[in-house]
Amino acid sequence: MPSPQERTPHPRIKLAVVGGGSTYTPELIDGFARLRDLLPLAELVLIDPDTERLELVGGLARRIFAKQGHPGRISWTGDLDAGIDGAHAVLLQLRIGGQAARNQDETWPLECGCVGQETTGAGGLAKALRTVPVVLDIAERVRRRNPAAWIVDFTNPVGIVTRALLTHGHRAVGLCNVAIGFQRTFATLLGVAPDQVALEHIGLNHLTWERSVRVAGEDVLPELLATHGDTLAAKLRMPRALLDHLGAIPSYYLRYYYQHDEVVRELRSKPSRAAEVAAIERELLTLYGDPALDEKPELLSRRGGAYYSEAAVALTSSLLGDTGDTQIVNIRNDGTLPFLPDDAVIEAPATVHATGAASLPVRPLEPRYAGLVAHVTAYEQLALEAALLSSTGRKTSRFEGRRAVYSALLAHPLIGQLDPADRLTDELIAHNREHLPWA
Repeated sequence: MPSPQERTPHPRIKLAVVGGGSTYTPELIDGFARLRDLLPLAELVLIDPDTERLELVGGLARRIFAKQGHPGRISWTGDLDAGIDGAHAVLLQLRIGGQAARNQDETWPLECGCVGQETTGAGGLAKALRTVPVVLDIAERVRRRNPAAWIVDFTNPVGIVTRALLTHGHRAVGLCNVAIGFQRTFATLLGVAPDQVALEHIGLNHLTWERSVRVAGEDVLPELLATHGDTLAAKLRMPRALLDHLGAIPSYYLRYYYQHDEVVRELRSKPSRAAEVAAIERELLTLYGDPALDEKPELLSRRGGAYYSEAAVALTSSLLGDTGDTQIVNIRNDGTLPFLPDDAVIEAPATVHATGAASLPVRPLEPRYAGLVAHVTAYEQLALEAALLSSTGRKTSRFEGRRAVYSALLAHPLIGQLDPADRLTDELIAHNREHLPWA
C-alpha cells in the first residue's frame, strides 16, 4: 500500500448518489462526514425522482454535515443529468419498484415452494429484470456527460448489475457490505483493530466464503472457529457443525442454499422482510422531518447494511486517490477462477487504483465451493441475457422474453425443476409486467 507521500492527491471531489432519497442515505452521509480526510468532498448531490423524500433526507444530510463540521455542500435534484454533471464518481443505490416490489419478490416464490428473497432465487431474478435496463440507461448518461467518472454500484443484485455495466464498457466497480461486516465482527472477537484483519474472501456476490482470516500474516481462522464457533454460527443462523465441517465461514446468504427448505418454512410463518422494512422506513421519514435531528437515528441500524458507508468511502477514495490498496469488490473474473468465463463477475480481494480494480491471485477453489459458484454463474449469465431484452430500443416478443426468464429459472440451483420453473416464470411476469416491455 502506498505511503501518504506516494498517494495521488485527491481533487476537491464532487460525488453524486443516484437513489439519494433512500432512507439509508443518512448512513452514507454519516460516513462521508466522519471520514472526510479520506474522501474530501466539496459537493455531494442526491438524485431521486421522489422529491418529497429528497427534501427530508437532504435536510437531515445537511444537518449531519453541519454538526460534524464538514465544509462540503449538499444539494439534491430530480434531474439526473444535472446531478451527475461534473461528478468524479456516481454511486448507485436503486430499488426499482420500491418496497412494494420487494414485498412481491419475497412472497410469490414461497407459493411455489421456493425461497422468497430480494437477491436470491426467483425474487432476485425479478429484481435484476427491473433493475438492469434502468442502471444501463443511467450509466450511458453518465458516460455521455462525464466519461471519466467512476460508477460504484451497490444496487442489488450486485453481481448481475455489475456484470451488465462492465459488459457495456462502463467504468464500474461493484460493492457489497458482507466482507466489511465479517472483518468488523472478527476484529471484535479477536480484540484487534479492523484494519489488522485481512480476509481470504472468495466467490460471487452473496455467495462467498471466508477461507482464511489473517492477523499480522498469521491465519487465525482455526482459532476463531475453535473459540468463537458457537457465536459465529448463531450470528449466521447455521449449525456450528457446518462451520467445523467446512473449516471456513460462509456468507449468511449461503443459508438459502444449505438450508433452503427450512428457510422456506420459516419465511412462510411470518411477515416479509419488505413489510418490516417498509414500517421502519415510515418511522425513519418521520424522524428525518424533525429539524432538531442532526445525526443518524438509532432506528437506522435496523434498516440493514451495516458498515455500508465505510466500504463506500474506502472504495471511492481508492479509485479517485490511486491508492493501490486491497479491498474486496465485485470485478471481472479475467482468469482468477479459471473454471468461470472471463466476463463473469466475482467477489474477491483486489488492488484498487485510479485505473480500476485488479483481482489478486487466489488459491484454487475447492470442489465443495466451485460447483455451486459455477452453477450460480451460469444462472447469472442467463439472468443478464433476460434482463437485456428490456433494454431501450430492443424489440422482443413475449415468447422470446418468457423463454429467457424460464431458462434462467430452470438453471438456478434453488429451482432447477420443470414445474416450479414454469409456474415461477408466469408469476414473475405477472408481478412485473409494467417493467417488462415485451410482456
